[in-house]
Amino acid sequence: MASFLLQRCGEILFENPDQNVKCVCMLGDVRLRGQTGVPAERRGSYPFIDFRLLNNTTHSGEIGTKKKVKRLLSFQRYFHASRLLRGIIPQAPLHLLDEDYLGQARHMLSKVGTWDFDIFLFDRLTNGNSLVTLLCHLFNTHGLIHHFKLDMVTLHRFLVMVQEDYHSQNPYHNAVHAADVTQAMHCYLKEPKLASFLTPLDIMLGLLAAAAHDVDHPGVNQPFLIKTNHHLANLYQNMSVLENHHWRSTIGMLRESRLLAHLPKEMTQDIEQQLGSLILATDINRQNEFLTRLKAHLHNKDLRLEDVHDRHFMLQIALKCADICNPCRIWEMSKQWSERVCEEFYRQGDLEQKFELEISPLCNQQKDSIPSIQIGFMTYIVEPLFREWARFTGNSALSESMLGHLAHNKAQWKSLLPKQHRSGAGGDGGGGGGPDPRPGTEDEEPTGTEGDAA
Repeated sequence: MASFLLQRCGEILFENPDQNVKCVCMLGDVRLRGQTGVPAERRGSYPFIDFRLLNNTTHSGEIGTKKKVKRLLSFQRYFHASRLLRGIIPQAPLHLLDEDYLGQARHMLSKVGTWDFDIFLFDRLTNGNSLVTLLCHLFNTHGLIHHFKLDMVTLHRFLVMVQEDYHSQNPYHNAVHAADVTQAMHCYLKEPKLASFLTPLDIMLGLLAAAAHDVDHPGVNQPFLIKTNHHLANLYQNMSVLENHHWRSTIGMLRESRLLAHLPKEMTQDIEQQLGSLILATDINRQNEFLTRLKAHLHNKDLRLEDVHDRHFMLQIALKCADICNPCRIWEMSKQWSERVCEEFYRQGDLEQKFELEISPLCNQQKDSIPSIQIGFMTYIVEPLFREWARFTGNSALSESMLGHLAHNKAQWKSLLPKQHRSGAGGDGGGGGGPDPRPGTEDEEPTGTEGDAA
């Protein structure tokens, strides 16, 4: 079966979620094991980032002297070439999901457009393959495989590369976060005010950008890379360092997989540039730029979604919303995401303390509580953006639901504030926490005032 699939060219179309899930299992990113029975190395499975690896002067002579790795700048392949690039093919058979789990995953995929979709449960049901399974399903649901004449095996290979380039040891910036953002993006693409204007290219760009927007994230933010003189900070001249890296890594994987190799060169170049524009829009340093522009469009009522440029702008806004939508989820899921992103902050703070660096704001577990961080984040980052998104959608049912969850979750965090901070936690976030640099970002050091967060 595997041999047949590898020789097969052209598209593979499925009409229901059952076949989508089974296809993903057959094509296989589930628990590859080596001959020793030990789980094989995966991109994204290495230990938490070592401070020494961030110093670009320490091991510079070790890079790619024997064989060039196409995506050289990957944090993980900086020192570990992938098994596939080294020509080592797993010998053991694939371990497929059992039918009970397939049935539950299939049922969840039938409700992938609902806002209470539980991505944590879906990731467990797919054995850690939520991103691959979700994208295969959505590409089929939106008719993208047929429209762009994509080869299903090549598509799966590309999605596996993306999923494995997320670092699974990151509490927050991992493949589950990417799957969550992708599911949210799918919901936003279905908003009536937007959906009727979208082309297949718009939809594919939106889903791909959502899936890859944080690929190969190291679990530390841009200021950390700058003050440790990391080679990426030097390469991108301290400007949108990680967003540029996410974009370039994505382009490298697209080219390496040859997913779009059959399309005209001009079209693939346009896709690559638009993906970059979308991913770079998630830079928190540009938050005010996009928010001001959106407010102006809504005030002037001059958005023309028939125009490709206005449509692309709203895709950028949709991706920004999807990236920071965790506080707009139901409390049980929102709380998990909040704890995960703060754990990642605290790990960075511990690393900074260990190597006698100044601890970044909001990264000190002894001083910065999760409730105060989240209240600031919701007040200064999430609420302004989602109020404008609701205006754009005409206060759609989804927008009303998200704003309702946001208000409830903010009240929940306020109730969890230490007593001494509750009196100062009114409308301005209080608690001394200030705004979180959004749980989907890494670009700006967490700050304590609204002006600094911009």
